[in-house]
Amino acid sequence: MSNDEFRAAMSRLAAGVVLVTAYEPALAADGPRGEDVGMTATAFMSVSLDPPLVMVSLREGSRMDDLLDEQPLWGVSVLSQSQRHIAGRFAMKGRISDRLLFEDIPYVRGEASGALLVGGSLATLECRTEQRVTAGDHVLVIGRVLTARVPSEDGGPLTYFKGRYRHLG
Repeated sequence: MSNDEFRAAMSRLAAGVVLVTAYEPALAADGPRGEDVGMTATAFMSVSLDPPLVMVSLREGSRMDDLLDEQPLWGVSVLSQSQRHIAGRFAMKGRISDRLLFEDIPYVRGEASGALLVGGSLATLECRTEQRVTAGDHVLVIGRVLTARVPSEDGGPLTYFKGRYRHLG
């Protein structure tokens, strides 16, 4: 089986779309200064109700993988179909900085994680990493859910199917 065959088969599995976020602290000569980092993910799922656990799959060595290896607190925003532009923006590879990507997006900073949570999302979660499992070229990050909110019940979910963002009709 080739990588293309595997990718084609898996593209037939519809998935919800989330934005995973974390705050990357940094120390500068004039004091603490950090940056908010975000990543679009479709490999995200609930793992356990008791305790409340979720999992996200990250490409090994990606910026988010490196950050969550050091920073145990992170956030998740479950994107609605009207937030497709946010998913596309944070799916770009090779970005040096995410600073400008958050500029025109409404958000709140999570009280438990310090991560940015997107306004208008269908749901938001704040998590603390419990376990990291290497799986091939990815790392499965299992997080304990610290907060779960449903800020907006309007709109349908943003989904990813056959290589494109979709919404339920």
